[in-house]
Amino acid sequence: MEPRFRFADCDRSQTALSGLILLRDVSREQWLRFESPRAIVAANEIARVIPALERIQAWNDAGGYAAGFIAYEAAPAFDDALVAHTLNDFPLVWFGLYDAPTIFSFEHLASNVERSSAIWTPNVARETYNAAIASVREYIARGDTYQVNYTMRLRSDFDGDAAQLFSQLVRAQPNSYAAFMDTGRFVIASASPELFLLRADQTLTMKPMKGTAPRGRFTREDRARANWLHHSEKNRAENVMILDMARNDLGKIADVGSVRVARLWETERYPTVWQMTSTVQATSAASFVEILRATFPCASITGAPKARTMQIIRELEPEPRRVYTGAIGFLAPQRRMQFNVAIRTALLDRATKRAEYGVGGGIVWDSEAGDEYDETRHKARILTEPPFEFSLIETLKWTPQENFWLLDYHLRRLRDAADYFDFPFDETRVLNELERGASLLPRAPHKARLQLARDGALQFSAALLDAQPEPVRVALAQTPVNARDKFLYHKTTQRAVYDAALAERGDADDVLLWNERGEITETCIANLVVQFGAELFTPPIECGLLGGTYRAFLLAQGKISERVILWDELRDARALFRINSVRGWQRAEWARVGG
Repeated sequence: MEPRFRFADCDRSQTALSGLILLRDVSREQWLRFESPRAIVAANEIARVIPALERIQAWNDAGGYAAGFIAYEAAPAFDDALVAHTLNDFPLVWFGLYDAPTIFSFEHLASNVERSSAIWTPNVARETYNAAIASVREYIARGDTYQVNYTMRLRSDFDGDAAQLFSQLVRAQPNSYAAFMDTGRFVIASASPELFLLRADQTLTMKPMKGTAPRGRFTREDRARANWLHHSEKNRAENVMILDMARNDLGKIADVGSVRVARLWETERYPTVWQMTSTVQATSAASFVEILRATFPCASITGAPKARTMQIIRELEPEPRRVYTGAIGFLAPQRRMQFNVAIRTALLDRATKRAEYGVGGGIVWDSEAGDEYDETRHKARILTEPPFEFSLIETLKWTPQENFWLLDYHLRRLRDAADYFDFPFDETRVLNELERGASLLPRAPHKARLQLARDGALQFSAALLDAQPEPVRVALAQTPVNARDKFLYHKTTQRAVYDAALAERGDADDVLLWNERGEITETCIANLVVQFGAELFTPPIECGLLGGTYRAFLLAQGKISERVILWDELRDARALFRINSVRGWQRAEWARVGG
């Protein structure tokens, strides 16, 4: 149904696909496909921006649809106090006028997604970035500004599939105000999580996003980071500053007394980061152009106060932002409108076969350049996070006498993993599938496996539990694991790290893993217990390991304790043990020594 789009299939003059736009209509939870526009309305000069938008508004008032973008550099058209770089080869406004969109399935477009191999290079060196942050702090000290949204561009050669990149971005940012636009020369692939403007009849909604924290690697750490963000005084202050600007912007066109804060300091979860948002609403009969005059560009991507801060941005940022931090969206009949803030957005240029992606953050007085630079890296991970499909797994011991051993522990771990990765989890369905699978087993001990897919599908399998001689022979891994790898902390079908270690095990039964700090973590299929003297220790989860169900049971019983164990300490160990819920407690010994 949906075509695939490759730069290699197009030359600079091709316009057949120009006007194709795919947008996620968040309010109605559906994807819209706009194609074959009646007309393209574009403006390349500031003086032509308002006339172009008035034409778009007239089409919409007559019952038509319009979809497109407004570049950040269009701001002076709405208020000449707002300054920006000049755009030479990119539209300030670009919209298609349509009769109506069709609804389509993103899953169809997104099938067979491959990871992008593009190498993204920042246009600002680390030293230049640090100097810019220092300049911002000087402006704040002088009272010129309270906050500056300083940004930079990542660039890459790109001669690949634009739809493929879009699919990668949306898979990495699934609950976004996503948009794919083909203007002929340029293709825009946006997976923005931030709402700029939503209109439903006379209700206007803005949802500025300000405040970021990286996702944790496992459930406890992840919740702690969300809690830190929610209570962070710095992030709350920045968020309120931008919220107040949004309230003031809406107040210019709102009915008297109708501006209200609907939600304050919400933390929203995305695959790589937590974001803080607040929501402000107002009642207004203002036109499309009047709304943009009052609100564009969004305060969250400028800073406060808007006019002076945009002057500082033009001084410190060496290049224009173009569509980045502008707005992408659509207008529909019956006074309906949705526009994102164009962040998490890639711009692809067919003429140069280059791509750019903007990243940035709000800089305040107590901002540290190192922390802010790291935050931009967290936001850019959407470009490199692998979009592969995987399933969650639970491996359980089943016997006719005990049924599924440690079932409550397994359910809790599966529930936590499903919540972390945003998989649907229905405990009743899980229990029913386990009961159904167990009813088909011969009356002998089995190793059962339950697999939960991203769409909620469950798959049960089992094998007879054979005897395994002790002691288990273990070897030390030749290569450390990366404790930052989130898949170490969750039981999934993504097992490349373990498969690679097992491939080097020689004649050992299992491989003992360790991290980049030289800390022992686990084996490829079990947790580890090390005996020093009379005490039994297991490595903490933070070292980079799966929290096994039998491990959790033993910790709760007080039979083992957590302690960081360096791999060179193992020579002093009195004994080694391998533990999991299927095999229980097994003695281990060295098959060979390596590492």
